[in-house]
Amino acid sequence: MSSVQRGAEPTTLAVATVGEDGSAAYSFYVDGTADRLFTPPSALPSGTRAVSFGTCSLVLEPGASAYEELMRAAAAQGVFTALDPNIRAGLIPDGDAYRARFKSWLPSVSLLKLSAEDAEWLGGTPREWLAHGPAAVVITRGGDGLTAYTADGREYSVPGERVEVVDTIGAGDTVNAALLHGLAVRDALSGPALAALGADGWTGLLGFAARAAAVTCSRAGAEPPYAHELQG
Repeated sequence: MSSVQRGAEPTTLAVATVGEDGSAAYSFYVDGTADRLFTPPSALPSGTRAVSFGTCSLVLEPGASAYEELMRAAAAQGVFTALDPNIRAGLIPDGDAYRARFKSWLPSVSLLKLSAEDAEWLGGTPREWLAHGPAAVVITRGGDGLTAYTADGREYSVPGERVEVVDTIGAGDTVNAALLHGLAVRDALSGPALAALGADGWTGLLGFAARAAAVTCSRAGAEPPYAHELQG
């Protein structure tokens, strides 16, 4: 069974402008694009262990409501849900309405990952968000590393990996993928399993994500590493 939906509409286009320091700013072309016309599947494919949501998909209607419906349904079925809001303020017509909607998603979120800039824009704190449902919140701080906050009140941090930055395109998505991969190989795609990771588990997971993001930043464009490139 596949949940891929195909149509004649164009794909959303994101245009990246890279600054002298390698940081990227984005412009989006979204009118009439296919991802806005998404409808939730009647069921997730058999064996689905996790679903990940974020960015434009939860902003642009009518697709946003459909993705939100899928998120809530997956969580209700006990499927691990990851959310990266990845704020693109230029696409959000009403910031206060989006912030309220974001809070309404949290009871259906297992792992919340966001950048320090996203956290500032949303105007909340990891502890506030944890109180609404997620088992863990991971904040990325670019070259300064990552911090995980857990529902039991603990906090784990790792430094960033130092590399010569070509550009930052895809770095956040790489962190998402690395976290999900690391949790999958640890058989930790559940709220209780996240709570049981402990200091060694979290620092190992965050360090793996930091290394993965560093590799992506050392390459032009969104070219994340394969798992074998991060061994050791």
